[in-house]
Amino acid sequence: MKIYAYKGKDNLCGERIRLARAKNRITQSDLAARMQVAGVAIERDSISRIERGTRIVTDYELKIFSKALGVSMEWLTDESGTL
Repeated sequence: MKIYAYKGKDNLCGERIRLARAKNRITQSDLAARMQVAGVAIERDSISRIERGTRIVTDYELKIFSKALGVSMEWLTDESGTL
């Protein structure tokens, strides 16, 4: 299966995840722990790669990220640049 990048990134939501995490003062390790409690096996280094745009985010991960960060899935994928 060929994976395509969009605007040089492997996901749309990495920057938004970083913004929401910083706004909520959550470390990458804490976010990974919240994801794990919700049933998503993810480590801190994967959060870092997602935020840099070098890792794909699955639909179920996106759903749990939105819950863990208190934002909508739509906001996570919005490219308007506003928080």
